[in-house]
Amino acid sequence: MKTLDRIPTGKIQRASELVKTGVKVGGNYVKYFGKKLVQPELTKEELNQENAADIYDGLKSLKGSALKVAQMLSMEKNLLPKAYVDKFSLSQFSVPPLSAPLVRRTFKKYLGKFPDEIFDTFQEDAINAASIGQVHRATKDGKELAVKIQYPGVADSITTDLALVRPVAIRMFNLQGKDSDKYFKEVEQKLIEETDYRLELQQSVEISKACAEIPDLRFPMYYSALSSERILTMDWMQGQLLGDFTKTDFSPELGKKLGQTLWDFYMFQIHGLKKVHADPHPGNFLVNENHELTVIDFGCIKSIPESFYVPYFELAQKEHLTDDTFFTAKLYELEILSATDSPQELRFFKALFKEMLSLFTAPFHGDSFNFGDTLFWNRIADLSQRYAQDDQIRNMNGNRGSTHFLYMNRTFFGLFNLLHDLKAEVQVQNFKQYL
Repeated sequence: MKTLDRIPTGKIQRASELVKTGVKVGGNYVKYFGKKLVQPELTKEELNQENAADIYDGLKSLKGSALKVAQMLSMEKNLLPKAYVDKFSLSQFSVPPLSAPLVRRTFKKYLGKFPDEIFDTFQEDAINAASIGQVHRATKDGKELAVKIQYPGVADSITTDLALVRPVAIRMFNLQGKDSDKYFKEVEQKLIEETDYRLELQQSVEISKACAEIPDLRFPMYYSALSSERILTMDWMQGQLLGDFTKTDFSPELGKKLGQTLWDFYMFQIHGLKKVHADPHPGNFLVNENHELTVIDFGCIKSIPESFYVPYFELAQKEHLTDDTFFTAKLYELEILSATDSPQELRFFKALFKEMLSLFTAPFHGDSFNFGDTLFWNRIADLSQRYAQDDQIRNMNGNRGSTHFLYMNRTFFGLFNLLHDLKAEVQVQNFKQYL
């Protein structure tokens, strides 16, 4: 794979790269409508594939926040056409790595020495290259290590990148003007945290220690003396990426076992620690030869304030969804409804969120839940498609809900997808024994 000797870091440089991408996308539309004139039956599948490829190619040269947003969108399987989901999912571990000279300069800047002066061995070729950093294998004192190196300029370009993708996001999610600032601030803050590898090391150690009693769950050790704000060193963990594992012919019993471990891990964090690993992407987990689950990335951790936690999980209880007075009060508490809403908006959004919550909280309504149930996923896909095409939603203010919904919903949606891929049936309350 081609390596990169430099990454555009200035606002003008990065904007110009996106403009080039925009020109390509515009050309794809011209070509599509030209074909449509002579082939009226032509679908948008080819257009989506070409656009997804051109957008991904533009973003992968930029790396950083723009590519991270693409990765986040790839998890929303019911939001984007399949071509975009397939292409954007590559941003987790399939982008051009940094060249060896640039890697050496990064080490010299942040650890004061070149990698061959620090480690006994260091592989110059990256094992994985993703949106914010890339991973190299190394050894020291008989230990096999994974060394994550952050791309130069990523942290400094976050604000610029979000400003560039903001117009697209506003159209996609029907956000209204300056009222959307709080949502972008939440994303910006989380991305800034993800570029602080010292913070990631601290979070990794804290959560690994807290979750140590959960069976079939493994974590690497982290090495502070071999890390900095832009370099993170940990044990090299053997195993198959969860995303690859779920494509194999695994047994129902194994899927259930791994799914229960994953469920307990997340529920323990949410209900016990009031903070959670908010990036449940299949590239952040390994399945080892003992069929244990290994967590290898703690860059995105969401703290859950009590003021959000309480009403959020009160609405996960089935009886509260049918108590109109209680339900309405909680929608105001969670900023889904506001005092400025018209009677029409109140009726519409109450009905909308009652339907959504009835579906998405279904896993909490019994002693067990089967995430392999196709009916559950068909209902999610149907709901997403129906509301994506609803003109009434597009004509109303889409700024709904506390900013905490952004990463909590991302966490649950990603978790549900992983459990679906494992075809897992979980015991919902099993995690409580570890609290």
